[in-house]
Amino acid sequence: MSKPQLLIDTDPGVDDALAILMAYAHADIAGLSIVAGNVGLGHTVRNARTLVDLAGAATPVFAGCSTPLVRAADEDAAFVHGQDGFGDIGFAEPAAALADEPAALALLRLTHERPGELTLVALGPLTNLALALRLDPGLPGRVARLVVMGGAVTGHGNTGKVPAEFNVGFDPEAAHVVFEAFPAFDLVDWEATLRHAFDDAEFDRWLAAGDRRAAFFGKIMGAARRYNAKHDRCGVIAADALAMAVALDPSIVTRRETRAVAVELDGRLTRGATVVDWSARLGWPARANIVLEVDQIRFAAMVRRALGVPG
Repeated sequence: MSKPQLLIDTDPGVDDALAILMAYAHADIAGLSIVAGNVGLGHTVRNARTLVDLAGAATPVFAGCSTPLVRAADEDAAFVHGQDGFGDIGFAEPAAALADEPAALALLRLTHERPGELTLVALGPLTNLALALRLDPGLPGRVARLVVMGGAVTGHGNTGKVPAEFNVGFDPEAAHVVFEAFPAFDLVDWEATLRHAFDDAEFDRWLAAGDRRAAFFGKIMGAARRYNAKHDRCGVIAADALAMAVALDPSIVTRRETRAVAVELDGRLTRGATVVDWSARLGWPARANIVLEVDQIRFAAMVRRALGVPG
């Protein structure tokens, strides 16, 4: 069976790192388009290049948007991921090169060169995708699938605005553009990632049994684990890794609902919230395949392989 062919838009980020290691273990990656989000663009680009070095790959890295489309973001997630996004370990300058091409243009070019072949996996704020769509509305017709990690479908978000999830809340206008443009997409929301967290002790056993990828990930995840423990978030929450699992193998999904989803752009308390029409009252097209449950055993096996755990 041929490997999945991925184009990844991301803001690395600790959980992005695990997702990208999964992609290298299970798929071919056409490119990494990078956006600001978890931390600033300079850090996310550097972190992407660090991951390319770790994988021993030649994946092109494209720098994208350093700010949201319209309004400045209220916050980044450095308080979770560390100021540099990778736990403030102080890694050496990566050797992997940064491509000259802007991320939005690279997204368009690669999908023109390989129409219908690439699964687009969006692990960060959707700013690069929205800009690409404004330049070329035909983008959705050239993508095999779109998988988005974002949203909080019943309002249990993870930002300073109660209902909002970070990726959508960082750039709500961009999420609005993307959700309106794609006729269908898979949505892996924050709440699903909480339901699919890994037991801490079990994850520590994987880290101890893995190879240099596990050693790397064990280093960078320390700050995030300490933050989660202080804020009653149980287990190892691998948000972007769950979205990557769905991208790599759609059959891992055991329960989903297809519904209309919109993004609140104006609410004083609710800006950035994902609004789901669960009862089909509004007559909107149902575009989002909302992932509710996956096969946890298979998800765990994919993560273990990405960490180099034998067997």
